[in-house]
Amino acid sequence: MTELLLIAVAAATVNNVVLVRLLGLCPVLANQPPVGAVRDVSLATAGVLTITAGLTYLVHQWVLVPYGLPYLRIITFLVLTLLVVQSANLLLRRLRAQLPLITTNCAVLGVALLTTGASNSLAGAIALGLGAGLGFSLVLILFTSLRPRLEQAPVPAALRGPAISLITVGMLSLAILGFSGFGP
Repeated sequence: MTELLLIAVAAATVNNVVLVRLLGLCPVLANQPPVGAVRDVSLATAGVLTITAGLTYLVHQWVLVPYGLPYLRIITFLVLTLLVVQSANLLLRRLRAQLPLITTNCAVLGVALLTTGASNSLAGAIALGLGAGLGFSLVLILFTSLRPRLEQAPVPAALRGPAISLITVGMLSLAILGFSGFGP
């Protein structure tokens, strides 16, 4: 149980999908959800990442490896990712019409590909997906709170918009990477 907790915490902080792997930057840079929808988008993305990580681990271990088809991993995971994301979008549209679409397909596919190489069990894959979802949520909430400050900051005209967001992502990435050597 402690190992699963460490996997989730590491995926949320030191191995953050957005800050370290630079996957799923779309909501951070350009089309950030409104402040009221951030919680819903964060929960939806965390759920999709968790489900996709578990499903891709199962497909990899039960279908691709036993039948000698690991070269189909990217195509299979892409189709599985699209199915999970579209199912989640349909479900969320039925529940709440004003919720924006999950536009983090690259983060979901990245977590799916990372799960097969990093996890030794289904529980580890699910913990990795949950940690990645929590890390994505943390970054999305952080940037939603930083957006008004970045818009009001005295930034040169050439650096306004996505450019200052990329610079901020770079600084946060360096701060997170500074903690990567800690621990036993």
